[in-house]
Amino acid sequence: MSCLRDEEVLQTLPVGTTASFYFSDLGPQLTWGTVFLTECAGPLIIYLMFYFRLPFIYSPKYDFTSSKHWVVHLACICHSFHYIKRILETLFVHRISHGTMPLRNIFKNCGYYWCTAAWMAYYINHPLYTTPYYGQQQVNIGLYIFLFCQVGNFSIHVALRNLKSPGSKTKKIPYPTKNPFTWIFWLVSCPNYTYELGSWIGFTVMTQCVPVAFFTLVAFIQMSVWAKGKHRSYLKEFRDYPTLRSSILPFIL
Repeated sequence: MSCLRDEEVLQTLPVGTTASFYFSDLGPQLTWGTVFLTECAGPLIIYLMFYFRLPFIYSPKYDFTSSKHWVVHLACICHSFHYIKRILETLFVHRISHGTMPLRNIFKNCGYYWCTAAWMAYYINHPLYTTPYYGQQQVNIGLYIFLFCQVGNFSIHVALRNLKSPGSKTKKIPYPTKNPFTWIFWLVSCPNYTYELGSWIGFTVMTQCVPVAFFTLVAFIQMSVWAKGKHRSYLKEFRDYPTLRSSILPFIL
């Protein structure tokens, strides 16, 4: 038994004069865009609550105080930039092919993103936070990696958007464009995940924070699963798909 895609027409299906169709009630639904926006708005707001040290988070003497470490302020800027970028991309860049998802998914997705954001923010903005071992040089390296990968991630999203016309669900093979950040398409099928991983690696280097490193590791595992699934889908749908490409890490994975 196979599932039907939204765009399929019953009259064109390869079935005889009789066929059985099974319907599954998935319960209340939300649009994918709504879920994405909620996922991103939560970490943005939660992180800022810790950054401004609202009451009941740390000791009362630290309420509404500011960190003396420049890296703490830089981390807040980068974290906020990342999620504001994702919100704007959801609103103006992404062309989401899926219609809806079950309402229950929003609790699972948001629970993960919101809780990990709070975990990271608690330690980075903590009054006893210690700066990276190698000082400003380490912070700068992490910042450069983060910014490079953020630009790369945005470039890939724009390139993927340009593959689809509004309302179309026709799939095409993504290829590099004149933008150098898209040239990684020669080596991987899902460079948006590659750049996303790079961004969090840069953030980990910049902050030298264990919760950030843990989040990066979990994100890498999850994005690898998504990338491998997308890669297999490309290989199945397109006979002329470039054989040199890996799913997320060039020549490795």
